[in-house]
Amino acid sequence: MDQSTLLYGAFTLVVAAAGTLYTLLVLWSPDSIVPRPSEKTYRSPRKPANRLPLASIRDSAQVDLTVVIPAYNETERLPSMFETTLAHLEAARSTRSYEVLVVDDGSRDGTADLALKLAGKYPQSDVRVVVLEKNVGKGGAVRHGMLHGRGRRLLMVDADGASRFEDLELLWKAMDGISPSGEAAVAVGSRAHLVKTEAVVKRSFVRNVLMYGLHTILRIVGVGHIRDTQCGFKLFSRRAAQQIFPYQHLATWIFDVELLLLAKAQGIPAAEVPIEWHEVSGSKLNVFSDSLQMLRDLLVLRANLLLGRWKIPAPSSTAQDGKAKQNGKAT
Repeated sequence: MDQSTLLYGAFTLVVAAAGTLYTLLVLWSPDSIVPRPSEKTYRSPRKPANRLPLASIRDSAQVDLTVVIPAYNETERLPSMFETTLAHLEAARSTRSYEVLVVDDGSRDGTADLALKLAGKYPQSDVRVVVLEKNVGKGGAVRHGMLHGRGRRLLMVDADGASRFEDLELLWKAMDGISPSGEAAVAVGSRAHLVKTEAVVKRSFVRNVLMYGLHTILRIVGVGHIRDTQCGFKLFSRRAAQQIFPYQHLATWIFDVELLLLAKAQGIPAAEVPIEWHEVSGSKLNVFSDSLQMLRDLLVLRANLLLGRWKIPAPSSTAQDGKAKQNGKAT
């Protein structure tokens, strides 16, 4: 067999492998998230039978804070979290207006009706309940809430109450430091300082191994600047939400990484803020299957960005200025 035949054979194999990988990428990449008409409406405890149109993230802010709570079959864990959340928000009502968007991610246990009932205990509150017709995943529920929030700042928080809601004030203060005039910025709640404490040490050996493995992979894909990407307690300025969430594709557990990559690529500064956190039973996360899915989705995310299939807007001048200010303070 001559050299030209060998080269041709090798070239054919490379092309075939590349074609196979690209086909897998297309098959594994999620479809665009398109909301149904009913999902663009909400119900409130004041008139629970009425469906009213949601606002848009493209509009001007109407309240100081939007709290987005993604919820999937959360009738057992939501009451305690909801009570803590509304009590804190009501206590600060004189200085900070707010709304709460509960996004029911296709629950089958009456989560939406329970949220409306719980909100009825706080007649002065502005609680809006949105129901997604099908379960799309936590990332999809968060994205939906963020795209329809009215807040000058928007907080995503898990329905399990694992994060101490009062630590919102720590995130708020951190954002004041990097975005005093409402520029694009993100404040990330972090459990990294708890790694050596009982909150993490008591978790299973397998879960801790997977945690460290994930952190290693995240440094490789480009978000090593944030030690804890997966904490479900993140605050976004309105401008940051406008620049990030319309370009989010992943709805699965690893969506937080995509949000932080989108922020980093656009020069949006991010502050990591230590918060209190505790383990809460009833997690929907399956350690083995979801860890494999997270790894696959990380590869899909990075490949789509590298190949240009998923677009990221160019950094704005305000984002670059904000990043420069943050770096200046760090030095």
